[in-house]
Amino acid sequence: MAGSVGERRDEKKVMVAIDEGEHSYYALMWVLDNLKDSLKSPLIIFMAQPVPPDNYTFSAALSNARIYCPFSTTPLVNSFKDQHQKLTLALLEKAKDICASRGVVAEMITEVGDPKVTICSVAEKLNVNLLVVGEDELGKIRRAVTWSVSNYCVQYAKCPVLVVKKPK
Repeated sequence: MAGSVGERRDEKKVMVAIDEGEHSYYALMWVLDNLKDSLKSPLIIFMAQPVPPDNYTFSAALSNARIYCPFSTTPLVNSFKDQHQKLTLALLEKAKDICASRGVVAEMITEVGDPKVTICSVAEKLNVNLLVVGEDELGKIRRAVTWSVSNYCVQYAKCPVLVVKKPK
């Protein structure tokens, strides 16, 4: 029994954050090609689901006056949630199939929230030893102005972060 406890301490948790972009699947493939032999515990594949808005506000210009009309879009929001959940599950299933074809056991996790914040909080909650993300496909100017998911994770994750860049 003491041996099994010691073995569990040696297990390092690796989490790969994916989305629908090619860069995240490239990062997953990189992990499978380069870290497969060192994976002792299941590879954690995570995908965040964005939070849909509760309501929309439309405005109409009437001469010099504007009318703002917020309205509830519950059926629209529920439809959005259902469609995005189906997409998320399909993408996670694709990632799981890729892992299985390479002989790697994978655990799929999804949560609703802002992707960059949710990735970091899940990595912390699961006590991940290495977080792997693909480099976002942002231009230099946009990257300087906005926080990309990979930049945010490098700055705020509580574990080491590996950003995998897809060659051009």
